[in-house]
Amino acid sequence: MASSAYIPAGQDDPISVAKLCYRAYVDKDRPLIERLIADDFHFTSPLDNRINRNTYFERCWPNSANSADFNFVHLVQLGERVFVTYEGRDTSGKAFRNTEILTVRDSKLVDVEVYFGWTLPHAAAAGSFTNEGEQA
Repeated sequence: MASSAYIPAGQDDPISVAKLCYRAYVDKDRPLIERLIADDFHFTSPLDNRINRNTYFERCWPNSANSADFNFVHLVQLGERVFVTYEGRDTSGKAFRNTEILTVRDSKLVDVEVYFGWTLPHAAAAGSFTNEGEQA
């Protein structure tokens, strides 16, 4: 397991940094995530529009209390960006799937874009769909 004091040797490439960030959530390791997130960090999701590091820690970090596990489906590096699709599970056992684009520069997370996925199991049967969110 990663130490909160530093980024372990050989774990400073973008994919390793991304994995350490998710591990910090599961382990509730605030010192590690603080070490991994750059001072000029920004976070964007369907609910957050480019919030800064301080706002991220106030608004998003408390969710670590509910994080139980992340299983990576896709981890693809393109330069300093890591495209991550994961299936997560919260402490109540609820499963979900999201995709995120993480930008890592100098072994620090500088930007995250989150695209919310769906709950698991999916609300629609295979080959079917739901009418939730349907627009006229």
